[in-house]
Amino acid sequence: MDRGREAVTRSGRDAFVTMERRLGAPRLFATAYSTVGSSIYFALGVVAAYGLGLTPVVFLVTGLLFILTTVTYFEGMTVHPERGGSAVMARYAFNEFWSFVAGWAILLDYLILIAISSLSIGNYLMAFWSKLGSGGLDLAIAALVIAGIARYNIMGRFPRGRRGPLLAIVDIALVLVVVGLGCALDFHPKRITDAVQLGSVPPWDSLLFGMTVAVIAYTGIEAASKLAPEVRVSRQQLRRTVSAGALTVFFLFGGMSTIALMVLPVHEGVSVVGGQHTGFGTELGGKFVEAPVLGVVKSLTSSWVSDVLGYVVAVVATLVLIAAANAGMIGITRTSYTLATHRQIPRGLARLHAKYTTPWIVIVIFSMLALVMILPVDIELLAGLFAYGALIAFSLAHLSVIAMRFNDPGRPRPYKVPFNFRVRGRELPVPSLVGAVLSVAAWIGVLVYHDKARLLGTVWMVLGLALYVTYRSRQGLSLTRMVEVTEATLSREEPEIQYGSILVPVFGEPLDDDIMSTAGQLAAEERDGEREGGAVIEAIYVVEVPMSLPLDAKLPAEKVEAAYQALARAKRIGEEYKGVEVSTTPIRARRTGAAIVAEARRRGVEAIVIGAEPPSPIKGGGILGGVGGSRPKELGEVTAYVLEKAPCRVVVTAPPDGARGAGAPVAESEDLSR
Repeated sequence: MDRGREAVTRSGRDAFVTMERRLGAPRLFATAYSTVGSSIYFALGVVAAYGLGLTPVVFLVTGLLFILTTVTYFEGMTVHPERGGSAVMARYAFNEFWSFVAGWAILLDYLILIAISSLSIGNYLMAFWSKLGSGGLDLAIAALVIAGIARYNIMGRFPRGRRGPLLAIVDIALVLVVVGLGCALDFHPKRITDAVQLGSVPPWDSLLFGMTVAVIAYTGIEAASKLAPEVRVSRQQLRRTVSAGALTVFFLFGGMSTIALMVLPVHEGVSVVGGQHTGFGTELGGKFVEAPVLGVVKSLTSSWVSDVLGYVVAVVATLVLIAAANAGMIGITRTSYTLATHRQIPRGLARLHAKYTTPWIVIVIFSMLALVMILPVDIELLAGLFAYGALIAFSLAHLSVIAMRFNDPGRPRPYKVPFNFRVRGRELPVPSLVGAVLSVAAWIGVLVYHDKARLLGTVWMVLGLALYVTYRSRQGLSLTRMVEVTEATLSREEPEIQYGSILVPVFGEPLDDDIMSTAGQLAAEERDGEREGGAVIEAIYVVEVPMSLPLDAKLPAEKVEAAYQALARAKRIGEEYKGVEVSTTPIRARRTGAAIVAEARRRGVEAIVIGAEPPSPIKGGGILGGVGGSRPKELGEVTAYVLEKAPCRVVVTAPPDGARGAGAPVAESEDLSR
């Protein structure tokens, strides 16, 4: 496990040790890029429909806003490293009312991200079969993606880990290949410049609207800010991450949009989304508006290279768009959970599933809303709504960082927005000030130029504010006062470690009896040996908390009770052996295997006793997915991980066939020490 922190969350019997994984700069960059990188697959077409030949300029100008917003978010998330992004910043800078406004606006963005990403997938899969992007098949594919993401997020089993950075690298490499091939095969800058007639092609109002829509490419920083409590990087690493993100955005979006307009230039008589009245258009904003990158590679050349590259783009785009939709769902669950724990929305909406400890009600509601949003198959509407919510969040983030410079100047700032000047003895960050002005102006542009986004976006915000005011009023709470969360996270001193202690993870299954019997006999043997007092058995019960929730989330009563019952039984069995003492600890963690290894290191135990195949609540596998790969069939994923990573001897107990209960002979246990 990476650098970790241990804490105890105490709320009655819900007293669990939290094993929290600390994430580095690569994961932070990959999380932000999961939405920034995916947006090129759907934003390019919509922006080109309005920006026409000035589309590269549009992306470069809005890229400036992205840089300003990125540095603002990095200061805000390091000053108050809590989950919530702009909502957290607004809470400490202003009050709970403005915190809710930011949180509710970004919920709209995550909803649209799910809808627009899933809707684009079928159009990219057209590379394999042209009918997949039409005839309702694109809607069917989008619905399947949304249902799949909902299912896996409810179960808390969506893939995570190192795949995010790897997918980001593959995606960046693919875009670079497309840009490189475009420069080599079809580099004609005059195709772009000759089609530009300032003020008429494109008209100023279309150009301004294109700039507001282009903001949808840059909301990944909000997703990255949700990981704030789990990120531990140095100030220098933060600066490098900001610089890397800025350069990546400028090059990828500027380069791809330039090549795209040379390959699919602006012509008179080409119809585009939104019904331009100039008589000019590009197929990027028309025929290929829902799959612009595929349109670029298909138009580069008629050779087999184009076909092969089209297949590659289809596969990578599908994976990236699914990852983006999943990031949107995770953003929804985390944001809604934060709003619920601060009593900004009814806590019942964020109620956790009894079995999977995930906010399943929120997931179901937003999945249904996403299905409704894709029905019109109107990517222009989705893009406008995306910009509506994002610009509210961006505006409040900039204003919050400025306000905190004045109302909380003494708080440590691991990362600080550069370029400041003194006002009334305080430092005013120029980038945040400029970012606030640009964000507010762009939001006003959405209101002026996009009728549908103005209507539906305003309806969304009004409904949210009505929910907030009604709920708080009925609870007798102030609309502006911060409500502290009842679950407190405390530090706990390291327990004194006894030489010869044995760590035993239990899972609340019959095999636990065999495991504890093995550990009890080993501990009793230690007592009969030279060591005075014998060995101590340290039984732990690991509860996996999905990525959609913070690690200190309140667990369902059923989960808590199951943990304590399993530990109580383990204690009774272990202490049946003469002179053996059993201590018990419930633990929260992202992954069971990693938590067991981390506890073994922290406690300095001499041995770990674990079952060969921990029973699983998931059909067909072990506790974390069961048997896989080339490991022995007797070993589950957790056991295999512990064997590989454990810092001490591992004793794997394997009861004979039919002997799943207590009393399985220790002779059947196998010492698989490394």
